[in-house]
Amino acid sequence: MSGDWELTKEAFEELLSWLDGDRDRAGRRYETVRLGLIKMFTGRGCAAAEDLADETINRVTRKLPEIRATYVGSPEKYFYGVAKMLYHEHRRRTEKLVPLPDNLPDRAGDDRHDELPYVCLESCIQKLPTDQRELLRRYYQETANPAAQRKTLAARLGITRNVLNVRVFRIVSRLEACVKKCVRRGGERN
Repeated sequence: MSGDWELTKEAFEELLSWLDGDRDRAGRRYETVRLGLIKMFTGRGCAAAEDLADETINRVTRKLPEIRATYVGSPEKYFYGVAKMLYHEHRRRTEKLVPLPDNLPDRAGDDRHDELPYVCLESCIQKLPTDQRELLRRYYQETANPAAQRKTLAARLGITRNVLNVRVFRIVSRLEACVKKCVRRGGERN
């Protein structure tokens, strides 16, 4: 969604200072904005509400150096304006998806085709640095309370839950691109 731009600690700190001069109030305001964005996207039927909320925050953060000096008004309004545009982009992308007909031909004899995405996924996962593989394993570890487990993981890493979500989102996005490329090549190596 946002190309090669990545959220840095410095950019995140600048975002917090834009929200409020007091770090604690800024953190609470940030969490309120993020939860509000998630509720907005969820209310509009978006299955990836957290990802869209994080992408909204990333876009605002990326634009902040350009707008900070001249923007007048509540930062929350700016977030929701960006979210509204992102929602329309998301709808345009998802509206292009057409439901599959019920009478698809049987692919029983084509096991290689059915296994290819999984083979590619395994290959792409193995290409990740060890720390990223371990982060994904812990993030998606089955547990009775995933939210609490992820909160604990973020605390163990010394980062906020949002930063954890953004890191995982970026790793998963790279994995998805790798898998698509691998499947297009038919699983052949470079």
